[in-house]
Amino acid sequence: MKKDIHPDYHMITVKMTDGTEYQTRSTWGKEGDVMTLEIDPTAHPAWTGGQGRMLDAGGQVAKFNKRFGGLTLKR
Repeated sequence: MKKDIHPDYHMITVKMTDGTEYQTRSTWGKEGDVMTLEIDPTAHPAWTGGQGRMLDAGGQVAKFNKRFGGLTLKR
């Protein structure tokens, strides 16, 4: 195996949005650094089963439906 090509794994602390912390090995930062998360599995709807609503920025879906809503397939 070649020398000096592998990343340096070290212990860091990960701080969740609810304030809980845990330690893990990582290549991020330096030994002892704290990674503070803005989104994590305890808060994000993808993991918590949040509302599955579609965001319509600028009314694009409504504009599409208005323009093409009456189309049907003819047999």
